[in-house]
This record gives sequence, C-alpha cells and structure tokens, in this order.
Amino acid sequence: MTLQQESVVPPGSDTPSTGLGRMDNSPARNVKPGFLVKLVLMALINAFGLYGLLSAWAVDAWGIFTGLIIALVAANWVYFSRRAIPGKYLYPGLLFLFTYQLFTMAYTGYVAFTNYGDGHNSTKSDAISAILAYNETRVEGTAGYPLAVVADDDGNLGFAIVEDGVAKLGTAEQPLEPVEATVDGGRVTAIDGYTVLPFADLAARQTEVTTLRVPLTENAEDGSLRTLDATNAYVYESILEYDDAADTMTNLVTGTVYTPNDRGSFVSADGEELTPGWRVYVGTENFTKMFTDSRLSGPFVKIALWTFAFAFLSVVTTFALGLALALVFNDPRVRGRKIYRSLLILPYAFPGFLSALVWRGMLNERFGYINEVVLGGANIPWLTDPTLAKISILMVNLWLGFPYMFLITTGALQSIPGDVLESARMDGASPWRVLRSIILPLLMVSTAPLLISSFAFNFNNFSLIYMLTGGGPNFQGSPLLIGNTDILISMVYSVAFESGVKQYGLASAVSILIFIFVGFVSWLGFRRTRTLEEL
Repeated sequence: MTLQQESVVPPGSDTPSTGLGRMDNSPARNVKPGFLVKLVLMALINAFGLYGLLSAWAVDAWGIFTGLIIALVAANWVYFSRRAIPGKYLYPGLLFLFTYQLFTMAYTGYVAFTNYGDGHNSTKSDAISAILAYNETRVEGTAGYPLAVVADDDGNLGFAIVEDGVAKLGTAEQPLEPVEATVDGGRVTAIDGYTVLPFADLAARQTEVTTLRVPLTENAEDGSLRTLDATNAYVYESILEYDDAADTMTNLVTGTVYTPNDRGSFVSADGEELTPGWRVYVGTENFTKMFTDSRLSGPFVKIALWTFAFAFLSVVTTFALGLALALVFNDPRVRGRKIYRSLLILPYAFPGFLSALVWRGMLNERFGYINEVVLGGANIPWLTDPTLAKISILMVNLWLGFPYMFLITTGALQSIPGDVLESARMDGASPWRVLRSIILPLLMVSTAPLLISSFAFNFNNFSLIYMLTGGGPNFQGSPLLIGNTDILISMVYSVAFESGVKQYGLASAVSILIFIFVGFVSWLGFRRTRTLEEL
C-alpha cells in the first residue's frame, strides 16, 4: 500500500505546503555565511579608509587622499561585483605592490630632485610658522598668568590659565580655548580628561615644560604662552613679521628685511639666512654634486668601485667554495655525507647580523680571539686598516655566503645526467676537462640567475657592513660620515641619518644610482643567461 501525503494549501496562499514543513524562500535564509564575513571585513576596511581620508584631508595630503579614494572604490567594486572574480585574488597583491614598491620608488625619485633634509623638510607655510615661533621674545609689560601644567591620558602636556575669570586650556597643537574647569585662587586645579601635574612630575619633565609653546590663537603672529618656572606663564611674540603681499619677513627690532631665494630660505641683503627653510626643486644638483664637489667626488668614486668589487668578489668566492664542497660531498665514495652537509649549512642558518657581530668581536685588534688566541697576542688591525678591513669583510662574507652556494650547486649537480659524465670519462676526458667543459656549462644554466640575484644582494648588503665595520675607517676631510669599507647603500644610510645634517635628497639620488647600476648589471647577466640556455 502506498501512502500519499495530502497537499495543504493555507487560506490566501497559492503555494502548496506539505505536512513535512513549510518552505521558506525569504532572502534572509539565502544569505551565505561567507557573504556575511565579507560584508564585515569590507565594512572594517571602509571604516579605516574613511579615517585615513579624514586624516589626509586635515593635513592637506592630497596625494594620499586621492590614492585612498581610488583604493577604496576599487576594493568595493572588485569584492561586490560578480564580474571581477579574478580581481578578488589580484587586488591585494597589486595594492601592496603599489604601496610598498611603486609609490616608494616614485617618492624617492621625487625627493632626489629636491633639497629635502634638515632645515628644508616641510612646506613654505610651515616654515613661516616655525620661523615666527622660533624668534619669539617676552612681551614687556604684560602680566603673568598663574599656570597649571596639565597632561592628558597619553602624557601630552598643556597649559591651563584663568583669563578674565574664564578657564582656558591649550596645547602645542591646539590654541587656548575656554574649558570647564575647577578654579581655586585664580588657578586651575582640575579639568576633566586632564591631570594637573604635581611638583615631582614637573621636575621630571622640566625640559618639556619650559620648551612648550601654546599659541594664543590660530594665527602664529598673535604670539604664544611660555613659562620658565612652571608656575607663571607669560605672553611671547615674534620679533619677526611676515608680509604676505610682499612675501618678505621683517625684523621688527632691527628693520632687516628677508626675502625668499630659490634655495627655499629667507635671506637678508647681507646673506643672513633664517631657519628653517622649505622644500624646493633643485633639478639634478643632487646627482651632479657627487661628481662636482671635490670633497665628495673622491670618496664617492672609491665607494662605488669598492661596492662593485665587493659584490663581484663575494659572488665569485662563495660560489667557488660552495661548488668545491658540493663536488666533494656529491661523490658517493665520501662517507657520512649527510652529516657533513648538515654541518656546512649552519653558518647560513644562523642570523647574518649576529654572525657579523660575533666576527667583529673576534677580529678586535686589542682583545679579539683571532689576535689573542689564534695568533698568540698579535696586534693586527683587522677592522681599522683600510685594506685589512676590506679583506676581513670578504672573508666574513665568505663564511656567511658559501653555504647558500653549496646548497644550490649540490642540487644542480644532482640534476646533471650521470650518463653524460660517464661518457666523457670513457672518452678519456680528465676530471678538470669534465668540470670545465661539461659540469660548469650545465651548472651555469640553472645557477646563473641565482648568481645575478646574489650579486644584487651583496651590492646592497647593508647589514654586514654596518655590523662589522660601520663603514670605517672613515675618510679624512669628507663632509659626510663615510669610510673606506662603506658600500653605496651604507653611504645612503650615512647621508640620510648619520652625517649630522640629514640630506634626504642626496641620499635618494644615490639610491637611484644604485638602482641603475644593479639594473644594468642584471640586464647584462640575464642576456648572458639566455645565451647559455641556447647553447
């Protein structure tokens, strides 16, 4: 007997329902969990993007503002469109490529043609505000305000005063504004969200307190509040006045007039220069300066030649030693090959910068292990003599680099057909002839790209130079803190951060030269690689 279930149609419904349960086709039941996760993630991305847009708008960073808009629009279109499925996988990689590679390269190129650095690190309007602030003096005859130094939850300092019975609060970024506060005896004693600093904290942060400048208004020319004792604040005004129409800065005390020059600075008729300045376009000056300035051209040429020599010799020596060991331990007659191979890769497994520091101690002239123990108390200046320091760098880099070459050549040797080598031996070829005519050509086909990448790596091997010698011994008479063992990339670091005055424009120009050098050598190397493949 067959059981049949009677269809039941509820009143007012055109859809039959079975007794097993009613079908629910509502949109909420059709929403997949993956879509909800995507919706939440995109909401977070858009929220952070909106925050970035507001921040960029506040500081007039229109380039970043435009880039964020494009990135957000593209992200929403890609991840909510059914026609952009490949883009869902490509978009993150392309975004990071643009942000960390293309944008960085483009910005470095822009900086290379400017005077960006100490004294010229912002816009002209920022420079004018800073000049007015740095040249302030106390306004004579003005009364002091009983002062309360306050700090917010993040530790940022501010001044709180009482003016005409109204409590006012200001910080270095925010001018004085009326606030709700507790006042006792004409002095602010409490403010919501701020802590009035006691004497012990004031003493601990004395330098911050005495150098703090709180503007009276949004206009920098209106002056600011400053204090010398953290008890009373006084009004300070700039002795300079900026004339927007004439674009000049005038000293109100001496009457000296300063006009802007093409170097991004206000300069008087007798050559006195106001600091700071602002960024301006200087053309190819940063590129030509390395060749035309006699104090820089000599050290720069020596560093460039040493950089090429260091990169080339590092590749040659590490490859030669790695190949020699690979040939030895690829021979089946050698017992315990696995153990030896494991031991040989230990220098490669150990962090390179730590190895450089260990070698720096071992090569120390006065108490290093090499001089004191190995050489019986010798006094050899391994790291302070220009020639010995270069030899030491090559030897340490050989220790660090040969395991990598040992690994890649071992793999390449094992891929060479054994019958080819056996045929050569049967034809009477000597081991040296087999190595020169068969093994090396076949080996170079697979290892040449890796050798090129190794050259590029050593061309920019900053950590070894910085950790082992610090670029020293230094050149005498050079305006930059650079030395005989510096390579171009460590020179860039020194120019940008360690030579007293930071010169980001000059450092960016040298970075572009590095890019050109490495690119040209890589291009030649890959052309040679294609020739080997054809053979």
